Amino acid sequence: MFRYLTAGESHGPALVGILDGLPAHLHLDVGAIDATLTARQGGHGRGGRMKIERDRVEFLAGLRGGVTLGSPIAVVVRNHDHATPHVRALMDPLSGSGEPLTNPRPGHADYAGALKYRERDLRNVLERASARETAMRVCLGAICAQFLAALGITTHSAVARIGEVAATFEQWDDAAVEASPVRCPDLAISAAMTAAIDAAKAAGDTLGGTVLVRIDGMPAGIGSNRQPAQRLDGILAGALMGTQTVKAVEVGDGTAIAGRPGSAAHDAFALRDGAVVRASNRAGGIEGGMSNGQPILLRIAVKPIPTLMRALPSVDLHAGAPAPATVVRSDVCVVPAAGIVCEAMVRLALVGPILEKFGGDSIEETLDNLARSRAASAALFERTPVQR
Repeated sequence: MFRYLTAGESHGPALVGILDGLPAHLHLDVGAIDATLTARQGGHGRGGRMKIERDRVEFLAGLRGGVTLGSPIAVVVRNHDHATPHVRALMDPLSGSGEPLTNPRPGHADYAGALKYRERDLRNVLERASARETAMRVCLGAICAQFLAALGITTHSAVARIGEVAATFEQWDDAAVEASPVRCPDLAISAAMTAAIDAAKAAGDTLGGTVLVRIDGMPAGIGSNRQPAQRLDGILAGALMGTQTVKAVEVGDGTAIAGRPGSAAHDAFALRDGAVVRASNRAGGIEGGMSNGQPILLRIAVKPIPTLMRALPSVDLHAGAPAPATVVRSDVCVVPAAGIVCEAMVRLALVGPILEKFGGDSIEETLDNLARSRAASAALFERTPVQR
């Protein structure tokens, strides 16, 4: 019912994306999409590339008068760096040329990709593997965010760790996140994170960290326990693990649950004014592969960028000799931007299971189906007189 594709190389002419399956009659705020693209470019620790790019969405299909048609949506985000004569000569789709890159970077796709695709020039691997591609994922995710918002579902992200500097929180104020250069709502910790990034830059090193993503307004019953591929936690974790630099995903209390007894691991039920409530949210909003109506909380570990200005040891694959890893223009820390990217992946991952549950060829039909589902859920456990 819903699918998406991205195409494009880091220094090619443009990034291209297609969304197929969004219902008709959804009004899109293009300015909000551009604002999300701009947010991805920010964060303390980004490199020189972000000073060149001015990411903006261009719609080619699926939209008329700012309203979705229900047909596939096609979009483009231009790579301004491609206009540089040197870059254009390297990455022109028809005449691209230049000296091959031969020294793989530890932690990057260079070496494994060269073996997989039988490439002697690592550029033919790293251009697509580059996290520049996430600009299109963010663009498509920003479109999906407007579909989700129409259903009352919102996503939020914040940075909880950079390097050894960590903050502890599960709730946060979005305004405080946006005011921080590293998107951490704890301003004192934010300053320490900024200093850690500066120290890593001075040392020619890079830093990773941890991002939190929270989903509010999720109806209960999204996802399924019927088949493994339908489990919502698996869908979300798979989408996030498919993101450059992501190395681990936790749902709710995650790995901490493994060290607790069951009495301290689960969220007990209670009644409050006749309504079923929970005293905690250790499960992170997902039980048995299905959303349970509580906020969904995800913790994502992001590794340090593999390109170090003080290059790690490597080999020259052509010469068959030890050599330093290739050094290309890169960032010191992408953790703040990773929060924006992880939100995009969560949004893209949610749309399919939600449409599977509620369907709808138009947004009006989807909303009607959602309203009926909520009404049926509310009536499910209403106390009725016993029939005698």
